[in-house]
Amino acid sequence: MIELLFEFGGDIILVVINGKNIKFGHTGYGAQLVDISGLRLDYAGVCRTFPDLENSPNWEVEAVERFKEHINSLNTEDDVCNYIIEELEGCGYKIKSKRRDGYRPIQF
Repeated sequence: MIELLFEFGGDIILVVINGKNIKFGHTGYGAQLVDISGLRLDYAGVCRTFPDLENSPNWEVEAVERFKEHINSLNTEDDVCNYIIEELEGCGYKIKSKRRDGYRPIQF
């Protein structure tokens, strides 16, 4: 299991990766973790990543399915972790720490 902490503005975002299962937490959610289908996606960001979904009425559902398919195609938790870090940093999130299997976190 890998836990990532990101900072975005004044908020702290927690990402928990357990195999292919990914949960997201946000200071606005309290202590609750949700999967990708429970998050609000940014339409402009989805259109940048998947230009073919721009005119789709079900853009959000299709984007979630593509995300899940991509995660399932990755081999290890480290690959998933690197993918999440790369995607979120590209959107302005700043990685603060990474913790594997309950050990001490690595600060960035």
